[in-house]
Amino acid sequence: MTDTPTPAADARTMHIGDLAEATGLSQRTIRHYDEVGLLPATTRSEGGFRIYTESDLQRMLVIRSMKPLGFTLEEMGELLDTVDLLATDPNDPETRARLAGFIDQANAKRDKLALNLSRANSFIRDLQGK
Repeated sequence: MTDTPTPAADARTMHIGDLAEATGLSQRTIRHYDEVGLLPATTRSEGGFRIYTESDLQRMLVIRSMKPLGFTLEEMGELLDTVDLLATDPNDPETRARLAGFIDQANAKRDKLALNLSRANSFIRDLQGK
């Protein structure tokens, strides 16, 4: 009988610098998300360095996408919790309704950003005399 590696052994791991490079976020921002409990490191090395997994990277990319839309840290945490719950029970009506609420919020925030961008473009054209 051969030993097969566990999924954890197969999982790609990275240190904070690797995660920062993969997400375009600063190490300081990632440390802050760890400190507030939004994205704690999966584990730590014997030397105390944060170690992140591919799953952590995916969560950080979700956080990064929410950031420009103006979601608060609390809202980001709630959305991540909602996504986690849906992963275990994709048909839970209460959790699906919560997700729908986040989608509505994201759409409204995006629309506001699009309006502001349109106004900024118009302003720049006016300044250029076009």
